[in-house]
Amino acid sequence: MALDVQKIRADFPILKRQVNGYPLVYLDNAATSQKPQMVIDAIVNYYSHYNANIHRGVHSLSQEATDAYEAARKKIQQHFGIQHAHEVIFTAGTTHGINLIASGFSSLLNKGDEIIVSALEHHSNIVPWQMLCERTGATLQVIPMNEDGTLAISDYSKILSEKTKLVFVNHISNALGTINPIEIIIQKAHEVGAAVLIDGAQACSHVKPDFAALDVDFYVTSAHKMCGPTGVGVLYGKETWLRKLPPYQGGGEMIKEVSFEKTTYADLPHKFEAGTPNIAGGIAFGAAIDYLNSIGFDAIEAHEKFLLEYATKKLLEIEGLRIYGTGTKKTSVISFNIEGIHPYDIGTIVDKLGIAVRTGHHCAQPIMDFYKIPGTVRASFAFYNTKEEVDRLVAAVSKAKQMLT
Repeated sequence: MALDVQKIRADFPILKRQVNGYPLVYLDNAATSQKPQMVIDAIVNYYSHYNANIHRGVHSLSQEATDAYEAARKKIQQHFGIQHAHEVIFTAGTTHGINLIASGFSSLLNKGDEIIVSALEHHSNIVPWQMLCERTGATLQVIPMNEDGTLAISDYSKILSEKTKLVFVNHISNALGTINPIEIIIQKAHEVGAAVLIDGAQACSHVKPDFAALDVDFYVTSAHKMCGPTGVGVLYGKETWLRKLPPYQGGGEMIKEVSFEKTTYADLPHKFEAGTPNIAGGIAFGAAIDYLNSIGFDAIEAHEKFLLEYATKKLLEIEGLRIYGTGTKKTSVISFNIEGIHPYDIGTIVDKLGIAVRTGHHCAQPIMDFYKIPGTVRASFAFYNTKEEVDRLVAAVSKAKQMLT
C-alpha cells in the first residue's frame, strides 16, 4: 500500500519551514529524524499535566507518570518481540547502552580472550571495546570490509574461535547504508559460545527487528532516529545475561536496600536504571513507536526503497560522482563524492539552497580510511521525503559541481 506522503508530511511541523529562503529539504535522517506532532504533544502533555518523579510515589501525579512510563516500556517490548518487559532497559541512547555492556563485561573477560567488531562500525561501537580491551587484556579482532561496503563474512568465520567471547556489529551502517547479515553473524558467534551485541541505531527507523527470532543477546537503539526525542534509548538484553552483569551506575532506583555496611541491588530492569530517568523522553518514545506502527514498516520500507533507487540513478548521471556502499542489501542512505571536490564544499552550497545533508566521516573514520578519502556527502532519506526533494538534491549537487570546478 503506497504512502500518502503529503498527508504524512503534515504531521511534521518542521517540514513547513524555510531555510535560506527555500523550503526545507531534510536529508540528514541518519543523524536524527524529525518529530511528528503527536510525539511533541506527548512531551508537552507530560510537563503540562502530570510532571512528577516515577516509582514509589504515593501521590496521584507520580502514579500517572509511572503508569505512562511503564506503558512505554511495554510498547517497546511488544514492538521488538521481547519476551519480558524487564529485559527492556531505558538508556540515554545507543552509546549509553553500548558502554553499559562494555562496563559490565569488564568483570567477565580475561587476558587472552578475544572480542570482535566489524570494519563498518560507528565510533561508539569501536571505542568502548578498545577501552574494554585495555582494562581486561582481551584482544580486539576486526571483520574486514569489501570494496562494495559489505562485510567479508568468510573472514569472520576464520577469526571466530573458542577464544571469542563477544561480537559487536551494527545492523545497518550509518555511513554507507549497508544492511549487515546479522542472522548469520549471530548464529556463527553462538556456535563458538560467544555473545552478540547489535547496534541498531540506524536500523530501527527502517525495519522492525524481532529480537526473539534473531536470538540476539543484546540489541541497542535510540529514540531520536525513530521519530522520538533525543536523550533516550533502549538496551535489550537476555535475562540470563542481564543477571550476570553488575550494575553500570550506582544511585537511587537501582537499589533494594542500602546501609553503610552493604548495599543490595534492585531486580531487573531497575538494576541498570540509576537515578531519575528521562521520563518525558521515555513516554514520547512510546508515542513514536505508535506513530511508526500506524504507518506500517512494510509501507515505510517500500517508499524508502523507491527513494533510494531513484536518487541513486539520478545522482550517478552527474559526471565524476561516485557512490560509496554499493552492496545489493542497503537502506536509504547514499554516501558520495565528486572527483576533485571536497565534500564539505558541496554540503555548504547545498545548504544555501535549503537542503540539509551531512558531510564528513560520519563517526566512521575507519571506513573513510579504507576508501582513502577525507569523508563523504551523505544524503539519508526517510518515509516523509519525496521524489521532488530528490530532484532538488540532484539539481543542487549539479549546481555545486558547476560552481566548484
